[in-house]
Amino acid sequence: MWKALLWAACALLALPVLGVAGSWLALDASSWATLVHQAQTVLPAYAGQSLALTLAVALGVALVGGATAAAVTLFDFAGRRLLEWALLLPLAMPAYVLAYAYTDALQFSGPIQRGLREALGLTGALWPEVRSLWGAALLFTFCLYPYVYVLTRTALAERAAPLLEAARMLGAPLARRVRQVALPLARPALAAGVALALMETLADYGVGSYFGLTTFTTGIYHAWLVLDSPAAAAQLASVLLAVVAVLLWLEQQQQRRLRFAATRSGGGAATPERLGRGGTALAWLVCGVPVLLGFVLPVGWLLLLLWQAGRWGDDPVFNPIYLARFAQWAWQSLWLAALAAVLATTLALALAFAHRRGVGGAPLLARVVGLGYAVPGAVVAVGILLWLGAGQHWAPQLGLPALVTGTAAGLLLAYLTRFAAVALQSVQAGYARVPAALDESARLLGAGPWRLFSRLHAPLLTRSAGAAALLVFVDTMKELPATLVLRPFGSDTLAVVAYQFARDERLAEAALPSLAIVAVGLVPVVLLRHLTK
Repeated sequence: MWKALLWAACALLALPVLGVAGSWLALDASSWATLVHQAQTVLPAYAGQSLALTLAVALGVALVGGATAAAVTLFDFAGRRLLEWALLLPLAMPAYVLAYAYTDALQFSGPIQRGLREALGLTGALWPEVRSLWGAALLFTFCLYPYVYVLTRTALAERAAPLLEAARMLGAPLARRVRQVALPLARPALAAGVALALMETLADYGVGSYFGLTTFTTGIYHAWLVLDSPAAAAQLASVLLAVVAVLLWLEQQQQRRLRFAATRSGGGAATPERLGRGGTALAWLVCGVPVLLGFVLPVGWLLLLLWQAGRWGDDPVFNPIYLARFAQWAWQSLWLAALAAVLATTLALALAFAHRRGVGGAPLLARVVGLGYAVPGAVVAVGILLWLGAGQHWAPQLGLPALVTGTAAGLLLAYLTRFAAVALQSVQAGYARVPAALDESARLLGAGPWRLFSRLHAPLLTRSAGAAALLVFVDTMKELPATLVLRPFGSDTLAVVAYQFARDERLAEAALPSLAIVAVGLVPVVLLRHLTK
C-alpha cells in the first residue's frame, strides 16, 4: 500500500511539468496561429531580454562569487572568519525585496537623489534609472552570488588544497598557483554555481514584473492573466522549461566533475597566504561590498522606512488595522509553509527509504521529484491550471477547478512540486552517513521494514529531516510566482502582499512583510554557516 501511495504522490508531482511539455501535442489551428503570432511579435523581445539578463547575471555572479571565495580561502587576513559567514547573508534576501528597497532609495524622486540635487544645485537625474535591465542584473548578482561562493569555496578548500600546497612547496609564486592550479580546479564549481543562479534568475517574477522587464516569466503571466490565452502561456512556459532543462543538465555535469575531483585530490588544508595592510584592505573591499549591497543596506533601508512610519505617525503601518492584517498574512504564510514542509519531508523520507531498500522504480521516482526544484514557479502554475482545464472539459462533474484553485490544495501541490527535491536531497545526505551494515544486522535479527525505519533510521535521520523541513519552510515563505496565481481568494501570503504594496508604490507598508521574510530566511543561513565550517 505504501509503495502504491508513493508512486501516486510522485506521479502527481510530475503532472505540472508533463502538462506544460504535453501542451504541444494538443496544437490545433488556433493554437498554431497563436504560436506563429508570438514568434513574430513578443517572442524575440522575451528571448532577447532574458538572454541579456542571464548573460549579465552569469558574469556578475561568477566574478563576485569567485573573487570572494578565493579571498577567504587562499588568503589570511584580519576579519576573515567574520567575512566567511557574512558572505552567506544575501541568501536570506529574496531578489524582489532587494528591488523594493533599492527602487525606493535610488529612484529619481527618492530621498537620496532629492537630497543630493538640493545640496549640489542640480536638476537632472544623478544616475540611470534603477528599474532597468542593468538594475535587475546588479540586484540578481548581489542576491545570488552565494551559490557560486559556497561551491567555489568548498572546491578550493577541499579539492584544490593538496595541489596548492604542493605547488607552494615547489616554489611556485602566488600568481602562478592561482592561475594554473586554483582557477582550473574551481572551474566546475563556478559553472555549477552560475547554472544554479541562472535557474533562479529565469524563475523570478517579482523583479521582472516590478521593473517592467519583458522576460519569459513575465510573458507567461501576461499571456495567461491579461491576454487570457492558456495556449500562449503554455507555449512560453515550455520554452522556458527547455532552457531550464539545459541549465540543469549543465549543473549536473559540473557536479559530477566536482565529485570526480574530490575523489582524486583527497583532503588536507593549504596554508593561506598572509596579507599585509594593503592586501587586507583590498580583501575587505572585495568581500565587504557584496555583503553591504546584498544585505546590510537594503535591510537598513527597510528598517528606516518602518522607523519613519512610527516616528511621523502619518503612515498606515503601525495602526491596529494594518497590524491585524499583517498577523493574518503571517499566519497564512506560516501554516502553508509548515504544512508544505511536513508533507515534503514525509515524502522525502518515504522515497529515500524505498531507494535504500532497493524498491523497484525508486531511482526513477527520485529523479522525477528531483527535477521539480529546477522548474520555475510560473511553469508549475501553468501546468496545474492546464490539467484543471482538461479535467473541467472531460469530467466537469468532479469540480476540479473549484477544488484546487478555491482552496490551498493547488498551492500545496505547487510547493511540493518545486520544493520536495530540497527535502529529498537533505534526507539522502543523511542516509549516506548511515552504514548499510546496520540494515543487514537489523534484518538478520528479524526486523521488518516499518520497525527498521522507526527504530533505526528515524533516530539517525532526525537532524537531516529537520534541516529538510526547515529549508522547505523557508523556500515556501519566499515563493511568489505560483502563489500569486493559485492562492485562494482573500488568502494572501507575506510574499504576495509585499509584492502588491511595492507595485502600488506603498513601500512603507511593504517593508514589514519583506523584513519578516528576510528574518525567516536567516535561519537556514545560520545552519549553512555551521555546515560549511
